[in-house]
Amino acid sequence: MKLKVYADRMSQPSRAVIIFCKVNGIDFEEVRIDITKRQQLSTEFKEINPMGKVPAIVDGRVKLFESHAILIYLACVFPGVADHWYPADLFKRAKIESVLDWHHSNLRQGAVTYVVNTVLPPALGLPLNPQAAAEGEKVLFSSLSKVESFWLKGSGLFLLGGNQPSIADLSLVSELMQLEVMQIKFNIYIFFWLSLLLLR
Repeated sequence: MKLKVYADRMSQPSRAVIIFCKVNGIDFEEVRIDITKRQQLSTEFKEINPMGKVPAIVDGRVKLFESHAILIYLACVFPGVADHWYPADLFKRAKIESVLDWHHSNLRQGAVTYVVNTVLPPALGLPLNPQAAAEGEKVLFSSLSKVESFWLKGSGLFLLGGNQPSIADLSLVSELMQLEVMQIKFNIYIFFWLSLLLLR
């Protein structure tokens, strides 16, 4: 059976999974779950992901959610995926997983809080929340500083000093690109990293 990816491209984690499949030639069927219509909360979708969030995948009998878990699964299960995405070396894997864990509780938390309280409310006819936006912005820019000062340190062009992108690079760049669209000004090093990853 063909891999099914349940996603909404408005969602950063959904975009990361879709891009990974496309870049690695993984044959899949994209099933759109429109989060603006709250389809992720439907009874049908909750049979795939009881948490009611995108993305999720179905691969035969395997149902899986959480984008980082999905990326790891795809990198390990599908043939032809280059080793640099999620290396066989356990030390390198652990380092990548440390970035992924950090991402969800820092960069993603800040970015989502900021976006949900600045850009989305007017589009959905909801009131702005300046206090929440300011708190999100603080976490966001603190996280961007950590990306530059810590995660991008090393001799390579990518996170953790790598010479080729990993699933951690893909996950973080998907987060950052939505901020570029919003015309949030990044440090020059962040733009340099984004450009390198996108041009590879």
